[in-house]
Amino acid sequence: MATNKRINILVYSGEGTTSTSLQHVFFTFRYLLSPTYVVLPLSSKALLTEPWQSTCAALIMPGGADLPYCRMLNGDGNRKIKQFVQNGGRYIGLCAGGYYGSSRCEFMEGHKTMEVIGDRELQFYPGTCRGLAFPGFKYQSEAGARAAKLSLNDSAFKDIKVELPDEFETYYNGGGVFVDALRYADQGVEILASYTDTLNCDPGDGAAAVICRKIGEGAVLLTGPHPEFAVPNLDKNRHDEEFKAVVESLDKFEDDRKAFLKACLQKIGLDVNQSSQMVPSLSPLYLTALAEAAVPMLLKKWTDIIASLKDGEVFIKGDLDMFRIRNFPKELVLTKTEDIESIESQFSALQISEPEAKNDSGSDRIVDYDKVVKNIIISPDNLPITRETPKFNHDQFYSHLKHYMGTRLHRSSFGKHLLYGEVVTSTSTLLEKNHNLLKTLPTGFTATASTQVSGRGRGSNVWISPPGSLMFSTVIWHPIAIQYSAPVVFVQYLAAMAVVRGAKTYARGYDKIPLRLKWPNDVYAADPESPGKFVKVGGILVNSTFAGEKYGLVVGVGVNVANAAPTTGLDMLAKKQGLAAFETERLLARILTTFDELYSTFCAEGWGSQLEKAYYDMWLHSDQIVTLESEGGSKAKIKGISRDWGLLVAEELGWEDRPTGHTVTLQSDSNSFDFFRGLVKRKV
Repeated sequence: MATNKRINILVYSGEGTTSTSLQHVFFTFRYLLSPTYVVLPLSSKALLTEPWQSTCAALIMPGGADLPYCRMLNGDGNRKIKQFVQNGGRYIGLCAGGYYGSSRCEFMEGHKTMEVIGDRELQFYPGTCRGLAFPGFKYQSEAGARAAKLSLNDSAFKDIKVELPDEFETYYNGGGVFVDALRYADQGVEILASYTDTLNCDPGDGAAAVICRKIGEGAVLLTGPHPEFAVPNLDKNRHDEEFKAVVESLDKFEDDRKAFLKACLQKIGLDVNQSSQMVPSLSPLYLTALAEAAVPMLLKKWTDIIASLKDGEVFIKGDLDMFRIRNFPKELVLTKTEDIESIESQFSALQISEPEAKNDSGSDRIVDYDKVVKNIIISPDNLPITRETPKFNHDQFYSHLKHYMGTRLHRSSFGKHLLYGEVVTSTSTLLEKNHNLLKTLPTGFTATASTQVSGRGRGSNVWISPPGSLMFSTVIWHPIAIQYSAPVVFVQYLAAMAVVRGAKTYARGYDKIPLRLKWPNDVYAADPESPGKFVKVGGILVNSTFAGEKYGLVVGVGVNVANAAPTTGLDMLAKKQGLAAFETERLLARILTTFDELYSTFCAEGWGSQLEKAYYDMWLHSDQIVTLESEGGSKAKIKGISRDWGLLVAEELGWEDRPTGHTVTLQSDSNSFDFFRGLVKRKV
């Protein structure tokens, strides 16, 4: 059995949501809930078809438009949401999500084009959510934005240890009021905050702006205004003077807004960080190598993809990112005057310096990391000193790398080139999404970081991997000539094996750490807090491109090491065995050398008996009985993976779980495995 830990906060990101609302939701909830929870997007297809409920602590329905939510989720979707809450989940409905979570929506009644009136299926609030609470709303506009004053219901927070104001102002644009909320107290409805200004519609008994309610084993939080909108992320200079005045008014209550939202989340049973989680700025990337001559040799390859600007600085313009190369040898610079003007025009749209993580109010704000120039510092002769990379010791890493390579030193390649940054967007994104840079990198080139943030779109651009994790991505150029004897699909299995074997052979005694593999690419461990159960501690993601006679692979690996939240880390497992905590540099070196050995064996022998036995010794699924969605829900017993194309092989079961004689094979890139439910299902 696997441990059913609810560590995900899922944000509905399907039809009806707006990019602005998603930006604010991701920013604020990651700010308040990381690292205890992981805040992730959830598409409408995933909500309808994926088994997301088992690991989800809360589902957030953001602002946007209520009717598209109905079109996508009425029926099966809403039944899943209601069942999720009944079984202990949380539903957070913000503005449009508040309308949607009520029994009835009455929006702009009488308006010829914008009226929306009708019953709703979730019925978390037993009454009507009616709007507009305040006039002026227009879709995709700040025309109806205002600083709405709310009065808090002190009695609702008597058990919450957060210092709260009596009143405060928060952002409002198009939300409703929960009509007659006072009358539903006997059904568990609590008013957390009420509007104090005169409303544009009849609120009935009370003027409820924010309410909560226990439902079954779970709870719901519904809002009319937007308490998740942080003032630093509102551009007061982007709109008219009225909006500027709104932002300036809200700024006075920013601390009160955060305190109120923290209290609301605690009210529905979520664990909130008591210390602020700051939005990190990107750090420089240090390029180093085990051999002194290796960096200059690599830089020679970069001369075809660089341009020297007028001030002598060298830049590489990738498909996604702009890189500034510090300390690039002058003798290697090829000044391409014909490219200077075009590169400067592209570069002018980017932020040349590091982004400011604060605005005038001193609060964190959303940073578009895609537009930040990434600085690569060349260290061909001397490795970075501790002051430059305090969280990663390059001397220790290369010393351990040489030790673990042993007699394979001259034949090994993984880890001999290293690109390290304390804070980066994503090690995989930096390599995979900048193909002109990727094609110059040799097999074994590895990028690693201490903290990883997401740069793919502003809606999810806060941190995705906290400090304490080991995160790295390694480049492999896999020859097409050996594709039939060594199919590229097996590389994900090799990477997962390298994590397990690398940790177990880290030093004497570490073989006791109970690590296992879940098909196709996750690393699990016996849960030290729940005997007989397992918890995820790592995962692998392989992205591939086709280039000439080779597959270009970027193998991304993430392992929980020192971070105890949101799930178990290797240090905790080591401590249970009386072992010392892992050193990041040493663990990275061991995993890379193990990966190198496994990949070399694979290229020479394919997925033979040696690798197959090692894999099965590590995995969780021998003779596990599962449900096959692709086969109409029939049962099957897992037998292994095929030697030819790495397919999951399952033996179909019939009456009384007797074999039918029919064997099913499933692709790892087309199916997912919900270990919690024993369900192999199609990916969407």
